[in-house]
Amino acid sequence: MAGNGAVPTVDDMRTEGVAKAYDRWAPIYDLVFGKVFARGRSAAIEAAEKVGGRILEVGVGTGISLPQYSSRSRLVGVDLSAPMLEKARERVKELNLRNVEQLEVMDAEHLGFADASFDVVVAQYVVTAVPNPEAALDEFLRVARPGGEIVITTRIGAAGGLRGAIESLLQPVVNRLGWRTEFSWARYQTWIDRTPGVSLLEHRPLPPLGHFSLIRLRKADA
Repeated sequence: MAGNGAVPTVDDMRTEGVAKAYDRWAPIYDLVFGKVFARGRSAAIEAAEKVGGRILEVGVGTGISLPQYSSRSRLVGVDLSAPMLEKARERVKELNLRNVEQLEVMDAEHLGFADASFDVVVAQYVVTAVPNPEAALDEFLRVARPGGEIVITTRIGAAGGLRGAIESLLQPVVNRLGWRTEFSWARYQTWIDRTPGVSLLEHRPLPPLGHFSLIRLRKADA
């Protein structure tokens, strides 16, 4: 699997199961993960804002990121969990976020947008939470415009050693919670190497411990 860079078409995660897991997280997601992912959110938004324009946030969840974008950016958010999106809609209404164009229930592996619809695609802590990450990455690339960017914050698993062994042991448990522990950089690199029209701009570990990273990808000009 991830440790050797292989690309499975199906693994132990299923779309329906992931959706149900995040439905359960919806009432407490901000409380549990708000501070944990704060640095990554800020890094992703800062990178996206450097490109600006129309931004798609895949896995927008409760919309916790939306108020951090500038009013100049036009935002579209999608998520697999309807209860999470209800929280996002409430946030948009309460904060009068007029730059949010659309919030829809949608599968990251099957985005309902035309090719080249967005200047930036942002995916925060999403890639390791979908059943087929490579299919999701393909979709991010498809809906990004030529010259646009894909901005990802993600957990990078260990390639081996004690941490890698622990991650392997935990994987069956965390699958039921809606994510993976076992997902090495080699899996991203394999996708980049085999995918025409995409290049790596940045791969930067995020504080405090470097278990999460910011990844910036660029779609080639037409």
